[in-house]
Amino acid sequence: MPADSLDDFEAGEFEFGGTVRPVFRGGDGPAVIVIHEVPGITPAVADFARRVVDRGYRAVLPSLFGTPGREPSAPYLASSLARACVAREFTVMALNRTSPVIGWLLALSRAEHAAAGGPGVGVVGMCFTGGFALGMAVDPVVQAPVLSQPSLPFAVGARRREATGVSDADLSTVRERVESGGACLLGLRFTADRLVPAERFATLARELGDGFIAVEIDSEPGNPHGIPARAHSVLTEDLVDEPGHPTREALERVLEFLDQRLGPRGS
Repeated sequence: MPADSLDDFEAGEFEFGGTVRPVFRGGDGPAVIVIHEVPGITPAVADFARRVVDRGYRAVLPSLFGTPGREPSAPYLASSLARACVAREFTVMALNRTSPVIGWLLALSRAEHAAAGGPGVGVVGMCFTGGFALGMAVDPVVQAPVLSQPSLPFAVGARRREATGVSDADLSTVRERVESGGACLLGLRFTADRLVPAERFATLARELGDGFIAVEIDSEPGNPHGIPARAHSVLTEDLVDEPGHPTREALERVLEFLDQRLGPRGS
């Protein structure tokens, strides 16, 4: 996959709490924060953001690590993951802790909502950042949170396999939003993905009830679509953009979820 110039996005920055990060923006309508996976804003992540733009939204891509537009490779993935794992902004192993970067992302979401309008913002987290959408759902400005293959904390041991990557207090706040205000979250995973164990989705279903919609794609041996057991990135690297394929259907489910919660172009 070639490197992506991102020329069709407006390059800018956002500062909060003394931290400045690059942000790429494109399109019009209610804002959808697209939080990239490891190793960074790859061409596939940018392509997903373009689908969001085409649907009638303003895609907002903060760059948390990596080189925006760079194509993925094994060395790049390893180096980017190593840097992210030692950064204080990300909680990769600890239980019942929300990653500090959530505060910066929520500030960005509020600013984008103020600029774009609409009922709120959408958030799509992926892989390393998948659970960030859950952490951000404590704020009513986040109306359409999507957890695509949420991989933190790393699934080492039974307790981490069940963990959601946020504090008990934050999970309780999200649960209250579900019960009192009709908040809803969408989660995506491949069934054989060891990075996103079934126990994690079971916890979310138990804690959030009907407020958590799970889309689980069969990747077990012998599955009818030949999806490999190593499949992980539902919306990007492992997307098969063919009608009737489960990953294409999952992508459409995400876009429909944004429509249901935000309404294209604020409609």
